[in-house]
Amino acid sequence: MKTSNLIHISLGSNIGNRLGYLQQAVDAIYNTIGDVIKISRICQTPAWGFSSDDFYNVCILIKTFYSSAEVLDTLLEIENSLGRNRTKNEGYEARTIDLDILFSSEGVVKTENLIVPHPSIQDRKFVLHPLADIDSDLVHPILNQTVSELLEHTEDVSEIDILDVQIMNPKEEYSLSSVQYLTIEGNIGAGKTSLANLIAQEFNAKLVLERFADNPFLPKFYEDMERFAFPLEMSFLADRYQRLQDDIGQFDLFKDFVVSDYDVFKSLIFAQVTLQEDEYKLYKKVFDIMYRDLPKPGLYVYLYQNTERLLENIKKRGRDYEQKIPAEYLNKINKGYLQFIKSQSHFNVKIVDVSDKDFIQNRKDYIWVLNELTN
Repeated sequence: MKTSNLIHISLGSNIGNRLGYLQQAVDAIYNTIGDVIKISRICQTPAWGFSSDDFYNVCILIKTFYSSAEVLDTLLEIENSLGRNRTKNEGYEARTIDLDILFSSEGVVKTENLIVPHPSIQDRKFVLHPLADIDSDLVHPILNQTVSELLEHTEDVSEIDILDVQIMNPKEEYSLSSVQYLTIEGNIGAGKTSLANLIAQEFNAKLVLERFADNPFLPKFYEDMERFAFPLEMSFLADRYQRLQDDIGQFDLFKDFVVSDYDVFKSLIFAQVTLQEDEYKLYKKVFDIMYRDLPKPGLYVYLYQNTERLLENIKKRGRDYEQKIPAEYLNKINKGYLQFIKSQSHFNVKIVDVSDKDFIQNRKDYIWVLNELTN
């Protein structure tokens, strides 16, 4: 997973449907940059530095995998899309939307196009007031004062009115938590763990991950599949059963939202591919006994990637014992999953083809996946 940044952004509008522009801007930031963690109340303030209609101002905190410089580029695109065109000679004037980076977890940033922290924070009450609403204890890394202290000592005496309306967090449109227990499955290298992590972080879910690296038979299996298939599949089955029973059992599926990157059914799918017929019959008997006691996912997602893309991902993540996995084996696993899914009419299943998507590097691809899961 890439390193994430926390960035505070100021939003202002004083032309036309000010509330609408602010909401559109927050939606666009969520869809293109990152998770919106906090949204302040809306402050109505007089135009600062020129005569015009009052501004509506908001501050948000986002979590993103992009750098501050990359975020700035996207913010400028959002401004342009909402009818504002920045020019170097613009000065202070009315605007449909104004987006500024205030703070970044990258610390102090100084480039030709960007200075962070924003150099005028301490002089602008319309920025400090909504910022204090979401992060009053945030310390300015240069001035060494908290936001609340900066607000208390600012020389700006502008009047601030708090509006009764609120900007909606865009992720509220996604009702993922309503499924209560979400399982994300996929072939080796499909990205199921990465997606499970992203969803758990963004939607405050309890996370259950498979401990594949702890299985001593796995490296041996990739060296000699026929010899080590049965002990591998039996050890995986025992571990998955125990882990799911322990981890899921500690949650209240009526209250908690749980996301897992595997389901015990994957044991059956892989066993069908790797085991001899007599071994599989014995394995199936043990599986059926164990499966009765386990909770079933409210939504079962299968991330499909074509074999070429799977091999690329496996090579990229660099696990030595996976580098000899043949394409034929991955094809069999894909077919096994798809056959299983077709046979489970009682399951709530979604197949999502992410062969041409990169939901880690590209926020828009991640949002596309969320839409596929919830529509």
